[in-house]
Amino acid sequence: MSPGYRENYRVKRNKFTNIWHHFLDAHPEYLARHYWWAYLWRFGVWFFDHQPIINAILFGQYQPLKKQALQACMTNRPKGRLLQLTCVYGSLTPSLIKLMKNDDLYLMDVADVQLEATRQKLNDKEKNRLLAARMNAEHLAYCDDAFSTILMFFLLHELPPSAREHTLNETLRVLQPGGRLVITEYGQYPRQHFLCRFWPTRILLLRLEPFLGDFWHRNLFVMLRRHAKAHNKTLKLVDEFHCFSNFYRVCVFEVNSPNGK
Repeated sequence: MSPGYRENYRVKRNKFTNIWHHFLDAHPEYLARHYWWAYLWRFGVWFFDHQPIINAILFGQYQPLKKQALQACMTNRPKGRLLQLTCVYGSLTPSLIKLMKNDDLYLMDVADVQLEATRQKLNDKEKNRLLAARMNAEHLAYCDDAFSTILMFFLLHELPPSAREHTLNETLRVLQPGGRLVITEYGQYPRQHFLCRFWPTRILLLRLEPFLGDFWHRNLFVMLRRHAKAHNKTLKLVDEFHCFSNFYRVCVFEVNSPNGK
C-alpha cells in the first residue's frame, strides 16, 4: 500500500468516525459523540420515532411503562406546574398533555430537532399549551421550587456520571416541597436477567448505551437523597413499579422540606 493511498484512507476514515463533530452546535459533547445518530440526525429522529421501533428497543414494554408513568404523574397530582425533563419518542407527550386538559405542560430539551418533532405530534390547541424551551438539563433556567411534578422518561442512563449528577441536582432544585418526581428507567443491574446472562445482548446494550453500565451499578435513591439534602429537602420513595423481570422500573418520589411541609 502506497503512502498516498494510506493517507487518503486515513483522511476518509477520520471523516467518517468524526461525523459527530457536525452535530455539536451547542449540544453537549457526549450527546453529539454517542447519540448523534439517534437524537440529532433528522433521519434518525424520524426513524426512531415510529412505534414498532420504540417497542423493539424496549423489548415490548413501552405501553406498560408509559401507562404507569402517566398514572404516576396524574393520579392526585400536586397542584402546580408539571415539567417533562427532555423530549421522548412515542406518544408519551401527546398523551400527557391530553390528560392535563387545560393546564400547560412545560417541556425542555437541549436539541431543537427534538422539540420540533414533539410539536408536530400536537394539534393547534395542544401546541399553545406546550411551553417548550431549549436548555441543558444540567443547567435549568427555571427558578427554585418552580414545579410541583417532574417527569423523567429514560434520561438518566444516557448521561455520563457527571452530567447525571448535575441533572439530578438541578431537578431537586426546581422541584418544590410537596412535589412529586416520576422516573422511568432501567432497574439496577439485572444480573440474573436473560438479556444480561446472554452475552451478545449484554454487549449490544452496552455498546449502544455507553453509560448504562455505570447507571446499572448506581443506587438511584442514594443519589437523589444526597441532592435533595443539598437543597434542604427530604426525599421519600412512595411507589415503585417493575416490569420485564425487574429490567425496567417506574419510581415515584415525594419531596418535602425537613419539617415535612
